[in-house]
This record gives sequence, structure tokens and C-alpha cells, in this order.
Amino acid sequence: MLSKADINAVLQVWLTRLPAPTIFAGKQQFGIKLDSLMKSQKLIALIAVLAMLIGPVTPAFAVSKEIVQLQTQVQALSDQMARMQQTFDERMGVMRNLIEQSTDNVNKLAASVDTVQRSLQQENTNTQAKIDQVSGQVQSLHDSLDEMKARMAKLSKQLDDMNAASENLNAAQPGMGAALAPPAAPPADVLYNNALRDYNSGRYDLAMGQFADYLKFYATTELAGNAQFYVADIEYRQGNFEQAVKDYDKVLEQYPSGNKAAASQLKKGYALLELGQRDAGVRELNSLMQRYPRSIEAQQARERLRKAGVTGTKPSATRRR
Repeated sequence: MLSKADINAVLQVWLTRLPAPTIFAGKQQFGIKLDSLMKSQKLIALIAVLAMLIGPVTPAFAVSKEIVQLQTQVQALSDQMARMQQTFDERMGVMRNLIEQSTDNVNKLAASVDTVQRSLQQENTNTQAKIDQVSGQVQSLHDSLDEMKARMAKLSKQLDDMNAASENLNAAQPGMGAALAPPAAPPADVLYNNALRDYNSGRYDLAMGQFADYLKFYATTELAGNAQFYVADIEYRQGNFEQAVKDYDKVLEQYPSGNKAAASQLKKGYALLELGQRDAGVRELNSLMQRYPRSIEAQQARERLRKAGVTGTKPSATRRR
């Protein structure tokens, strides 16, 4: 059962929710008839229930609307996040494909570089082999040329010997004894060819003696420079590098215009390097490349310097010792 105070409080709250004219009129009417209404508690209770129902309608509706709006915003945000996640996954897939393609390209490029390097190394090896082959052929041509010159010298010597013999016969007196002459040296061409044959056959000691005899008896002939070169070259092949340097110098100093001058300077540089005289050997080979830039010996000197780790060296003149 509601008391009078409770009913009055409910009515006051309900009246404040009505417009001003309604509140004023209601106050007059309810003030006049308050006593009569008290007699009918069922009616008052009904009015109180209606007032309580009318009061919270507006706030409940507003709260429900805000909740709906919040739910809508949350749903929109969730959809946006889902789209962003999908876009991110797609882009990550594209990036993954690009990385895999780049990795494949890098691997292919590395394989190509390795192939090119192997090809270059093979070409360098082949080139060096060809240079050595050509050098051997040139040496053979030089030897053949030396042999031809020796034959021509032999013919010339035979003519000279025939002329000398004729003069001796004309000048000889009948019945006069002649003193025995010391044994004559073999003809120049025979001695040179025998020495060259032994040299090419690897009989270095025998060839050394024959070339030494040639220099002893025919030091002024055209092939004397070649004989001196082979003497030095035999010493080089036998490991006597110090003496080889001295005999190569004899070729360069006594026969500078001979066809063995470039080969002598090349082998002299080799011998100096073998002796551990690196600076002197490098200077000698650089001087050779400057004096004979287009020769086979210059190519061999350049390759030897490369193997010795000397690169980018400018040729400079070297004073003869």
C-alpha cells in the first residue's frame, strides 16, 4: 500500500515532465481534488504506475539508439580491418613472389659469372699454350735459318779453301819439306751444325765444347753470336744462372744486332729472377718489352711478369752492364 507522501512524490516527478501550462493546471486540479483522490487508492496507484512508465521511455530509447550506432561503427571498423588484412595478405604474396624471382635471378647471374670466369681461365690457358707453341716454332725457324746460313758459310769457306790451296800449290818449291802444321779446326759450318744438333738432342756437355770451339776459331763470323747464346742457354738449363747472366751479357754487348739479342735479354731476365734478384729481373724484362714491343720475346716477358705478380709496370730503359 502506497502512503500519501509516496504518491505525492510520484505525482511531483510526473508533473515536472509535462509542459508548463499542463503542470499549472494539473496543480490546481490535483490540489482541489487531492482529498477525493486519496479515497480511491486504486486510481492513484494506476496513475503512479503510468507516471513511472512514462518517465523512463525517452532515456531507454536514447540508450538503445546509441548502442545500435556503436554496434554499427564497430561492425564497420571490423569490416575495414578485414579488408586491410586481405589487402596486406595479397601484397605480402606479391612481395614473396618478387623476392623468389629476385633470388632466382641472382642465382642465375652467379652461375653465369662462374661460367664466364671458367671460360676466361680456359682461354688464358689456351692462349698461353699457343704462345708457347708459337715460341717453339719461332725457335725452330731460327734454328733452320741458322742452319741455312751455316751451309752458305760452308760453301763460301770451301771456295776460300780452294783458292788458298791453289795459291799454296803455286808457291810451293819442289823438293822443299814443309813443317807439319797443327791440326786444323773443323770447318765452321760442320762445327756449328754438330754443336746445334747435340744441343737439340740434349747432349749439353758435348754441345758446350763444340760451341766453345766455334767461338775460339770463328769468333768473327755471323753465327758467333748464336754460338755465344747457346753457351749461355746451356748454362741456364743446367741451373748455373749466375754464369748464364754473364754469357747472355756477352751476346748483348758483343753482338747487339744479332738475331739472338732479344732472346738473350729475355733469358737474362729469367736468370736474374731465378737468382732472387727480382728488381733487376723486372727491369731487364721491361727493357726488353720497350726495345722489342712486337716480338715473341716481349709477349713471354709480359706473361712472366704477370706470373711474378708484377702488373701495370711501365717499361724503362736499362743501362747495359
